[in-house]
Amino acid sequence: MAIAITILLYVLGVILIVVGLVGLVLPGLPGAPLVFAGIVSVAWADGFDRIGLTGLLVTGGIALVISIVDYTAGIVGAKKFGASWWGLLGAFLGLLVGLPFALPGIILGPIVGAILLEYLKEPDFKRAGKVGAGTLIGFVIGTAMKYALAFVLLGTAIFFYVF
Repeated sequence: MAIAITILLYVLGVILIVVGLVGLVLPGLPGAPLVFAGIVSVAWADGFDRIGLTGLLVTGGIALVISIVDYTAGIVGAKKFGASWWGLLGAFLGLLVGLPFALPGIILGPIVGAILLEYLKEPDFKRAGKVGAGTLIGFVIGTAMKYALAFVLLGTAIFFYVF
């Protein structure tokens, strides 16, 4: 029975990690927390002998950083391109409105929200468009950063597992 549970935990861990990696791009799936849950499952499978408290704290910290990047990248991009507080609020509200519309909503919601509220504050479409472009660039860079950090997360877990 114990061997069956161990195998189940390893399989569950791998499934959670794969689903988490997909969740880094798809909305509705908390990517980093799922990857971390997969690491915890793998650690649990061998009684936390290979990946112990230190490994879990380090990988959990990396997963937290990924989550922060996930929710702030578009807003930071908008700010770097000159968004006012209204544009940032628009990007945030656009993200909330876009969530139910899957990936297109996650991408377009913050862009449209930033443009709309920035334009309402100051009717200059060129400036508002620049803020929208910054939001898109922030999203793209944020997605790249999330995947880079996810591979650091997995590499760290493998390091603790092997050594």
